Amino acid sequence: MKRIFILIAAAVAAVACNSGNIKLDGRLIGCDTTMVYIESLGASLGGRVIDSVRTDERGKFSIKLNADDEQIALYNINCNGQRIPLLLAKGDAVTVNSVGSIARNYEVSGSEESALLKKITFLMQDGAARLDSLSTCFAGLTDEAARQQLLKDYTQEYYRIKRGQIQFIVENASSMAALYALYQRLPNDGVLFNGDNDVVYYRMVADSIEARYPTSPYLSLVRRDIAAMELVGTAITSQLNYPDLDMPDMFGNKIRLSSLQGKVILVDFWSALAGNSNQLNAELKESYEKYSERGFEIYQIGVDNSKAIWVSAVQEQNLPWISVCDLRGTASTALTLYNVQNLPANFLIDREGNIVAKNVYGAELEKRVAALL
Repeated sequence: MKRIFILIAAAVAAVACNSGNIKLDGRLIGCDTTMVYIESLGASLGGRVIDSVRTDERGKFSIKLNADDEQIALYNINCNGQRIPLLLAKGDAVTVNSVGSIARNYEVSGSEESALLKKITFLMQDGAARLDSLSTCFAGLTDEAARQQLLKDYTQEYYRIKRGQIQFIVENASSMAALYALYQRLPNDGVLFNGDNDVVYYRMVADSIEARYPTSPYLSLVRRDIAAMELVGTAITSQLNYPDLDMPDMFGNKIRLSSLQGKVILVDFWSALAGNSNQLNAELKESYEKYSERGFEIYQIGVDNSKAIWVSAVQEQNLPWISVCDLRGTASTALTLYNVQNLPANFLIDREGNIVAKNVYGAELEKRVAALL
């Protein structure tokens, strides 16, 4: 009995000791220096060195960090300027191993958030490397046809990477890794995806993180940026030549029509209950696939009052554009603002915010969109 008591007491003491620290160890093979620095990144995302450790002859290191705050926080392992980002909390025991390029080839265990961080870090790093390779090839080309094809390849690769970034953020919205992903950029890239509409993703992450990490100091950072984006959105709205809308998508996230300013926009009214909705949306999908990467967006408004029916139709038809619905059916204020009397109906808006066509479909719609892009 006494032995059991001693073992329990030792276990409790070990937990108590570990709970106030973060244990970080691993092996870095290929680092040009034997010194490893640990950087702490605060809510301003500015880093400062808080500790350091020397690796042994085999590249192994072990260090304990004091964690005064209960909240998960962002750290970097810095080895000769190469950084591995980690999300750590009090009591974590994390192992990091790397071979060759420290930042481009590492494994992390013991922290789910840090594993997610690795996923988005590699996605952005690998994407930037591919874009850089395409840019290098482009500089060496003289044939105009080859240059145009390479420009097309570069554009497709850019949007593929950015779609991956957005997908990561949406799928992991309640993680601190998603907040980190909001602020990752490709070279010479100043926006998350399309600029004005970025606030949707910032709101999504902020709301999700607030539910999981309500006292996180990083929340003030993202809330501040949301306020700034909304202020810009208000300024844009005051210059519009069309009625602005702010309607919820199937997840309840409101999407403002004016957030798409600068694109060619089709405001499309439809109902999931309409017998011709499948055919019309199939035609729209063909047009969207042709022109979406050039700056064409569809803001489709469901004139329905059953969320189950509307969401099922959106998912079954695999609609790739922005789908919103206030679930008020024919009482929707959007119908009044646009004076819609019959369905379907649509309005084509140019990059300057002018309504340039109404109720255009099929080949006529594609002709007009192509002319505006």
